[in-house]
Amino acid sequence: MKPYSLITIAITFLLLNFSVRVHALEGETIEEIRAVQLYSQDALIEMINANTHLDKVLADRCQLVQDIEARAEVLKVPAYQFLWGDMLAWGVCVDEEPARGIGYIENAANQGLPAALEQLGRYYANGILVQEDKARAVVYLREASALKNLKAQIQLVELFLAGYGSPYDYEDAYHWLHNAITNDKAQHKKIASYLDELEMLMHPKAVRAAKRPMDS
Repeated sequence: MKPYSLITIAITFLLLNFSVRVHALEGETIEEIRAVQLYSQDALIEMINANTHLDKVLADRCQLVQDIEARAEVLKVPAYQFLWGDMLAWGVCVDEEPARGIGYIENAANQGLPAALEQLGRYYANGILVQEDKARAVVYLREASALKNLKAQIQLVELFLAGYGSPYDYEDAYHWLHNAITNDKAQHKKIASYLDELEMLMHPKAVRAAKRPMDS
């Protein structure tokens, strides 16, 4: 073997060893770095509902950006459209592009993803990234509420109590919230309070109808 070949091998070994040591200092191994897997649709939806999806992308050191983009742009998977849109909207692992990000979230909403509908409703209700538009917020939140998104159901009633929306929708909103299930005591108390307030704006017959069991 030629001397320069031995030198090359030695240098390569030293560089590889140095790389392993650097990652070890950061609390990771090469195996752990390579172990980053693309999220399943169900796992991603769980993260979205828990609002941990962007944290997960950052925790994975932005290694899945291209895969996420492909599943949003080419395969048009709703959960990935939402994730990619949120990343663009807030500049997570990519350059910040709010308009483009909202577009992807709208695409996910158009495919019926409850979290996307809820987020758009919340953004329009509060003027986050978009111009405040309560009427538009009601539309999005009503759709998300019909798909059993509790956060949307609560926000929808809040808008109704503030004077927005149509009284014709009160019965549905009451029905959804009356049948809501939560183990959060503060949220449970809030729901009970909102139902009491909404009931005062409704005809007794509508209230009785709204108290029917879900899906009946």
